[in-house]
Amino acid sequence: MDSSSSRKERASSPSRRDTAGLESSATLSGNSIGRDLTAFGRTVTATAGQIIGPFAEGDRPGQYTSTMGDISKQLSKRPAIQKRMLSMKHRSPGELVRSKFSTAEIQHRALTHVPDEMLYNIPAAEHSYSLFQGFQATIPDETLVTDRQKKNRRRSSGKHKAIEEPNGSGPDEPPTLAQMGREKEKLLRQLEMLGVRKNMSSAEIREIDMKIANLNQMRNIVFERLAQLETEETEIEHEIVSVENKIEELEDELEIAGIGEPAAPTDASSAEDTPEETGSYKSESVYKGSSSGKSRPRKRKPGKRLTKPTLHEHVEPGQNIKNIQTHKDTISCLDFDVPFGTLVTAALDDSVRVWDLNSGKCLGALEGHNASIRCLQVEDSIVATGSADASIRLWDLSRADSYRYAPDEDATEIPSMADCHVLTLGSHIDEVTALYFQGDMLVSGSADKTLRQWDLEKGRCVQTLDVLWAAAQNNMDEGKWRTPSGRISGGNSGDFVGALQCFDAALACGTADGMVRLWDLRSGQVHRSLVGHTGPVTALQFDDVHLVSASLDRSIRIWDLRTGTIFDAFGYNNPITSMQFDTRRIVSAAGENVVKVYDKTDGRHWDCGAGLKDDGDVPVSITDRVRVKDGYLVEGRRDGMVGVWSC
Repeated sequence: MDSSSSRKERASSPSRRDTAGLESSATLSGNSIGRDLTAFGRTVTATAGQIIGPFAEGDRPGQYTSTMGDISKQLSKRPAIQKRMLSMKHRSPGELVRSKFSTAEIQHRALTHVPDEMLYNIPAAEHSYSLFQGFQATIPDETLVTDRQKKNRRRSSGKHKAIEEPNGSGPDEPPTLAQMGREKEKLLRQLEMLGVRKNMSSAEIREIDMKIANLNQMRNIVFERLAQLETEETEIEHEIVSVENKIEELEDELEIAGIGEPAAPTDASSAEDTPEETGSYKSESVYKGSSSGKSRPRKRKPGKRLTKPTLHEHVEPGQNIKNIQTHKDTISCLDFDVPFGTLVTAALDDSVRVWDLNSGKCLGALEGHNASIRCLQVEDSIVATGSADASIRLWDLSRADSYRYAPDEDATEIPSMADCHVLTLGSHIDEVTALYFQGDMLVSGSADKTLRQWDLEKGRCVQTLDVLWAAAQNNMDEGKWRTPSGRISGGNSGDFVGALQCFDAALACGTADGMVRLWDLRSGQVHRSLVGHTGPVTALQFDDVHLVSASLDRSIRIWDLRTGTIFDAFGYNNPITSMQFDTRRIVSAAGENVVKVYDKTDGRHWDCGAGLKDDGDVPVSITDRVRVKDGYLVEGRRDGMVGVWSC
């Protein structure tokens, strides 16, 4: 019995082992199915959330979790459906979406969602190449890069050379027909891509040109708007000056009517001067014109501009702004205060005229000199003129009605501005050829070989500088370079004092001997002499560091005031008759129908003027006088024409 029971136990043990194995395999398969269902649930949930999630409201995304729980219970009873569903667990949500819609359906849905107004006026295809071809042309060809690298690669051995040959052919073997065909196809491909790139570049250039044209049109509109604004600014400034003058007139009337004769403190200083002292220093014309019984009128404030014109800064350099026929004879000198401001011109017809640069109208004529004007300067509303009659006159333009108010469009006659006369200085005994004033001080140079310093408050000469005496102190023989008439002996004629400028106690003077002398007005001595010109100096100007001088020797020289040496120099084909500079450029008149411009920032020389567009029918006259301020250039010609340019 024991043996039979043992045999039964041995027979039943395999069945128990099989049952246990089946139970364990069922447990493993159940676990794997559960994991697969869980992964599948997450995939479907993520996919549904990605597709419908943006449109879901409230707690709807939570419904998918509970739904997938119900699906997993039902799938456990249907193995075939379970197998098909579990095959999707390895797919991402994006793959599920792409497998759902075809390309045609995606295009149809994209077009149906485009608004109808966007489908109207669709531009026609102007290019012969498609967008894909253009995109392909922008990608660098890897075969070309590889070939170039192979050509530039250093071959160290014959073995490497043999490897680089296509199809195993050696370096000395001729290429086959198939190789040549492939090479031709590659070159044609490159040629096609180059054509596509050329077409794309041409299209970009046309697009840029179109944008530039649109921007230029917009710029012109804004430029006209700016011009209108500056015109309105000028009109308002004229009204402000008019109101200020009326206020001063009312104050004068109140002083005379209510208080009587005002006790001016300035008269006390003048009364202290004895008649002998006054007669020796004061100008004769001023002495005769002033009466001892009447008090001197109060000095008017100059009409300073409240705004700064900026229109010319937006004009292309070399473009003509305005042409004004000012005189019928050669313009001898000119000057203006600010761009689009007031211009004063003088010609050999003995006339001095005031012009409005904004409108081009004549505001009036300054009458009083007995000869032609040789030099003048405009500072705000004050004008100083030096004449060949050996006198200097100061004018206050703000006293004239034509200056205070806008010019009359219908006026045909030039109004007189004689009431603008303020002061006359007449101590020189020969023609005044150069002057410069700043504040209450004026310095003048004359053909009588002297420089005179004037006090404009007292109206008298306070110092006389003898140029010949200064030349003698430097051991110079003035008899060799001077004639009794005061001009250069032989060659081009030039004034004895051609130009001068002062700042505080420093005075720079250019004379006919070609020297530029730097004076100290406190001591009346020459501090330094700049030697270099071989002809009369006709113009000079200095700033903090440099002094620029022009001469009839056809050269312009830039001096370093710190060392007294030449910093730069350049020559022209004709004598220089006029010169001035601003912060960026040096302009000069060199006996041609154009103005010579030198740009100090980039060292470029260029011409500006009507002579560049001379068609030959009506020749352009020679330019003799130039003035420039802030890129606003005014040039005067021999035919009396004044040209205004942007430089």
